[in-house]
Order: sequence, then C-alpha cells, then structure tokens
Amino acid sequence: MIARTLFWGSLAALGWTHAGYPLAMGALARLRPRPVRKREQTPSVVLVVSAHNEEAVIRRRLENALALDYPAEALEVVVASDGSTDLTDGIVGELAAANPRVRLLQCPREGKVAAQHRAVRETSSEVLAFTDANSEWRADALRALVAALADPEVGYVCGQLRLESPDGANMEGAYWRYEMWVREQESIASSITAGNGAIYAVRRSAYVEDDPKFGHDFGFPYLMEQNGLRAVYEPTAIATEKPAAEPEDEYGRKVRTISRALGHILTGRAFRPSRPLYQAQLVSHRVLRYSTGILHIALLVSNIALSTRARFYRVFLALQLVDYALAAAGKARLPIPGARLAYYYYVVTKATAAALVRYLRHGTPQTWEKAKGTR
Repeated sequence: MIARTLFWGSLAALGWTHAGYPLAMGALARLRPRPVRKREQTPSVVLVVSAHNEEAVIRRRLENALALDYPAEALEVVVASDGSTDLTDGIVGELAAANPRVRLLQCPREGKVAAQHRAVRETSSEVLAFTDANSEWRADALRALVAALADPEVGYVCGQLRLESPDGANMEGAYWRYEMWVREQESIASSITAGNGAIYAVRRSAYVEDDPKFGHDFGFPYLMEQNGLRAVYEPTAIATEKPAAEPEDEYGRKVRTISRALGHILTGRAFRPSRPLYQAQLVSHRVLRYSTGILHIALLVSNIALSTRARFYRVFLALQLVDYALAAAGKARLPIPGARLAYYYYVVTKATAAALVRYLRHGTPQTWEKAKGTR
C-alpha cells in the first residue's frame, strides 16, 4: 500500500508540475485573462547593476546601459560593487568620471541583495530597475518595463531573458524557452511565481527592503501578491546572457539558486496570506518543481518494490531505466536523439536534491558566485 501510494503520488506530482500545471495556466490565461494596462511613460529610473569582480564584462554592460532608448536626464546607472577586489571599481570609476549618469557605489562584501538595498537607499528615482553585470538589454527594454508599471495594480515587472546559443552541450536554452512560456501564461492569468536577475523593475513605493539572504528573483513576486499588487512578465523587454556551456557548469548554478529559493519555501515566507490561486501556483510551479529530485527517487524506489506485482510496473520500470540510459548516453555525448535533453533533465533534477541537502546543512547563503563560462 505504501509503495503504491508513493508511486502514484510521485508520478502525479511530476506530471502536474511539468505538464498539467502549464496547460492549466495556459487555459486560464485564455479563459480569464487579466491584461496589464500599459502606457508609454518616462519616469525617473535608476538602473542598478550588481557586480562582484566583473572586470571582464562591466565596461560593456555600462556602455549598453547608457545606449538605452530612454531620456538621458531621467536615467541614472549605479554599479553596486559588492566588495570587488579586481579592476571592476577602477573601470566604473573611469566611466563615471566621463559620464555623470554613471555612479559607483562601493559596498562591503555582504551579498547581492545587501548591495541592492544600499543602492535603493542612496537614490530617489520613481522606478528601480535591476540587472546583472553579464546581461545586455535591447535598446527599448527599459521603456517596455516602465510601460507595464503604469498599471497601478503592477508593482514588479520582469523582462524576457534570452540565452545565447552555448558552445558546448548544455540544453539550458530549450528549458528556458519552456519556462518563459509558462511564465507568460502565469502573467496573463495572475502573477508570475519567479523572475530573473537579468532584467526587472519595481515601483519604488512597492520595493521591500527584506532580509538580504532572500533574493529578489523568487521573493519579489510573492511579496507583491502579499501586498495586494501583481508581479508580471513583459516579453518585449529583452535581455541576453551567455549560458554555461556544459551541463556540469549549469549544475552548480542550479544548486545555488534552488537552495536560495528553498529558503523562501521552507521558512514559510512565501505562503503568508495571498490569493488562493497564487498559493496554488506557488505549490504547483515552485514547491513541486524544486522537489523533482525527491519525487524521482520515490518513483524509482517504489517502482522497484512494485515490479513483482504487475506487468504494468515492470514495463514502467523498464521505461525509467531506458530514460536513465538515455541520460548516460547524453553525458557520453553519443549521437542519440533526445540524449542531450535527457542528460540535462537529469542534471537539473539532481540539482534539486543537492540544493535541499545544501540548504539543510548551510541555510541560505548571503553572497553569490558567478557561474563558470557565463562571462
């Protein structure tokens, strides 16, 4: 009885988070859309660039920010340097001396969110926009973000991150396109359950200076909902980044980001009172998605225990083993259709389990590390 419950429960949870929930949100987005009331506007904006030892990319990032199609008098660019020890501060200082719109904010090494909080406290713009040092924005991206913030119900807007084609075997781009589609359905029907650090903006009045261990990417969307606002996705606000070339490089980044997200979930912060629909979204898209490693282990173990009871369980076990073999072929880079994607899925699933172990051992880290191969 226990094995059967584990098997069907794990299978249902995996099916729901990967397929059922996206389809349900897609249907809801069509049946009951909540359009964002966008309007062209140019409020004052500070664009905060978070940086720690980013000498390789910081000049290019600032040049890109200064080239945005936005009134120069309404845009300030602040580099929140989180205890950089390389040439980052010197490069920013050089550019700031030549352009009064650029400002260097030197911060002690306390982590990305602490540096962002400092930048917010030391500026006074109507809108706060945030980006990473290795991201580049399309020229009209900032205008698209602030147009969505014209809707008084919207407190946070996240843009679209496009990943350049990697040189290696990573399949992150395929996963990200799927994730962006799900995010778009969430935004049309309700609010998104997570953003990304590459491109987003917040109305200053909606900004929450929270515990610096808890990042904006996962925290701000649910904080907006808890405060009676929406967090939306604007696909025309586009940023690009270079993904990690190999799945193994991506694995480390996933472990770090998921372990941080688990802090929001396991402390109960994400489930403070908000709309029932949004609570269901968090469980479906985040809790179950970050539990896929445990769910797959439960599915395999229970399937083995049940394999002597019925032919169905033996066939399903064989299918699971074939899938693991396909992932092994992907790791070995064998030219088998679907092998690379199977290996990528295995790596990401393994990362969810490793992230839980990391969180239980060490909690939520306040500082962050760059992913190898993304600069």
